[in-house]
Amino acid sequence: MELIYEIDENILLFIQEYVRNPILTPVFKFITTLGNSGIFWIILTAVFLVTKKYRKAGVAGAIALILSLIVVNLILKNAIARIRPYEIWDNLEILIALPTDYSFPSGHTSSSFAAACGMYPFIPRKLGIGLIILAALIGFSRIYFAVHYPSDVVAGFVIGAILGVISGIVVKKIANNKAHA
Repeated sequence: MELIYEIDENILLFIQEYVRNPILTPVFKFITTLGNSGIFWIILTAVFLVTKKYRKAGVAGAIALILSLIVVNLILKNAIARIRPYEIWDNLEILIALPTDYSFPSGHTSSSFAAACGMYPFIPRKLGIGLIILAALIGFSRIYFAVHYPSDVVAGFVIGAILGVISGIVVKKIANNKAHA
């Protein structure tokens, strides 16, 4: 565990020292805001739900977001109770509002990858790739602002991607069962 903390700290300090800059900071503030409470993904899910052509993507997105909320925000964050990196290392400069929940895993990253991966099979490939890139940028923004350890974001990515794939499989099975009924 010590090795992971050391790697996490070194990455956070490297980003703060060599990556942060006046041009990227407002861009990443906007990107991280898209992940606040999953708002972008909830709106996109709602749009897909009312669009017949992409309704399956909306259903998959809704299932994925609900699973991410339960697994990450209600269960894992509270069970693991990992404090945020800025609470441990006072040499991290925080540029956004401080989150009030626990750190592990990243809810922004998990919900983003859950929704993007769940929707992916049901939307045009270019749009799906764009959503995956946006999910990655949202995850990176959490590291950029030092409100998450890199390992929180990696865990959020893995959990979110798995939940997204599961939601896509569920929607496909439901659609297949309806087609054969």
